[in-house]
Amino acid sequence: MTRWVMVADLNRCVGCQTCTAACRHANATPPGVQWRRVLDMEFGTYPDVQRAFVPTGCQHCDDPPCAKVCPTTATRKRPDGIVTIDYDLCIGCAYCSVACPYDARSRTLKPTFAYGRPTDDEATRRNDARIGVATKCTFCVDRIDDGLASGRKPGVDPEATPACVNSCIASALAFGDIDDPESNVSTLLAENRHFRMHEELGTGPGFYYLWDRAVDDDDATPGRGDPA
Repeated sequence: MTRWVMVADLNRCVGCQTCTAACRHANATPPGVQWRRVLDMEFGTYPDVQRAFVPTGCQHCDDPPCAKVCPTTATRKRPDGIVTIDYDLCIGCAYCSVACPYDARSRTLKPTFAYGRPTDDEATRRNDARIGVATKCTFCVDRIDDGLASGRKPGVDPEATPACVNSCIASALAFGDIDDPESNVSTLLAENRHFRMHEELGTGPGFYYLWDRAVDDDDATPGRGDPA
């Protein structure tokens, strides 16, 4: 089997928002809609205060709550783990937005443009199929499918890899098949302690966060850990 996941190294992310810009460019999302966001977080107590930048978006869950509440089956999970939306089936009820614990869904009710009137690029790339329906990160599924069809490897070949991963100036983002023990993401998870966002909800997120090198003792298994 294949299970596509994304990995973010919190020690590498510098909060530059290049992934956000690359996602917006690749997917032509309207103003105010960000499928890939980077949270700027501070934690600790003075004088021991730390800052972390946390890339986030759709987590492409194993058990996506958004799919459970969708009355038309517009939201569904593919066998490779990618959660998609069929715009032809979506009725814009926004149940999925309410159900998503990651605030990863958007809905644009009318065309909007950066400068009031569409630029040439906005006019060319305008997609009315995404008006009045739910939208979100798709892991650049078209790039993945086209790449696989042409013999390229997602996460390795840029043409078959999500735009946000390709754009990261710090190599903080990685993409690959977690079911392949030799893949880039499997190696990263084996070598580093990591967590998943709101994992306690049982959604099985397909987005992993690295936070420290793995340790080998009775309290922490290599590649597994709790950042608390």
